Amino acid sequence: MTRIRDVVQKVLATGYLTVEAENQLRQLLTTRYDVEDLNAFMTLQEAAMSGKVKQESRERCEI
Repeated sequence: MTRIRDVVQKVLATGYLTVEAENQLRQLLTTRYDVEDLNAFMTLQEAAMSGKVKQESRERCEI
C-alpha cells in the first residue's frame, strides 16, 4: 500500500507535483495515516509554498 510519505518523497525528488500525485494524496489523506505521513505532507506544503515544488494544477490555471 502506498503511503503519503512515499508520494511526497517522489514529488520532492522531482520538484514537481503532478495532478495524479495530487489526487493520490487527496485519497490517502481520507484514510488513517501516522505522524510520519503528516510530517511528510507538511514538508510538501512548505516546499510548494516556497516554490521548491511546482504544481501541475496551478500551471494549467495560468495558461
